[in-house]
Amino acid sequence: MNPANFDFHCHSSVSDGLLSPEELVRRAAGNGVTWLALTDHDDVGGLAEAAACARDCGIDFSGGVEISIEWQGIPVHIVGLGIDGKNPVLQAGLESISNGRIERARRMDVSLAEVGIEGCFDGAMRYAENPSLISRAHFARYMVEIGVCPDTCSIFHHFLVPGKPGYVDHRWATLEESVAWILEAGGVAVVAHPGRYRFSGNGMRTFLAEFKDLGGQALEVVCGSHGSDHVQHFARLARHFGFYASRGSDFHGPEESYVDLGALAALPEDLKPVWRLLS
Repeated sequence: MNPANFDFHCHSSVSDGLLSPEELVRRAAGNGVTWLALTDHDDVGGLAEAAACARDCGIDFSGGVEISIEWQGIPVHIVGLGIDGKNPVLQAGLESISNGRIERARRMDVSLAEVGIEGCFDGAMRYAENPSLISRAHFARYMVEIGVCPDTCSIFHHFLVPGKPGYVDHRWATLEESVAWILEAGGVAVVAHPGRYRFSGNGMRTFLAEFKDLGGQALEVVCGSHGSDHVQHFARLARHFGFYASRGSDFHGPEESYVDLGALAALPEDLKPVWRLLS
């Protein structure tokens, strides 16, 4: 099998996406995706609905999740592919992350109010189908609604990121915990969108070496936020560390994502595609 158009990173309304799991899968199938993984943030509640719809649509499906971690003070995301969403160790770990999200959101609201942007907690909650997973994306959508910026990408340039109004620290999982939960659930651990992290100096190589030592096996080389220079750079790192290469749009919704489902560039041909670990 050679699933040329696979997308192993996308989000539904169970976390911070705009489409339900079923709507997401149908859009992917309609756009020519042959193998999809749903990777909602810190939640696996949409996997059963997505898997059933994928069967109806005649495409392959893998259960996934995107886990929020912190490494040396830097927020990072680790994707788990091919997981058993019912695994109790994974579920307990994800619950430990979700428990603090509402309290974090209230602190974000205070931070934004200090610069004159009022009512963001209540506004963001209107966008959160799952209130326990309220996120920066929900805040960003409300802030676009009230005219703070014209789109969510602009919001994330000026707010909600380290050093900007609306960003607050939070105790996420550790790298060791996230990889252990994924492995316990029978999955493959993948570093998501590595081009988005602000590592200094040799930090990326140090991080990837630790990730590999803990059992991590793959790197997202092609993704929605990666330009061609990123693809070439992380392809080199995948070769250096012997990682499998993943490919994912990080799709959240129409007109709100870097790239639509099914529209990603191909992986460099010499890399080992991560789907080989899931077959």
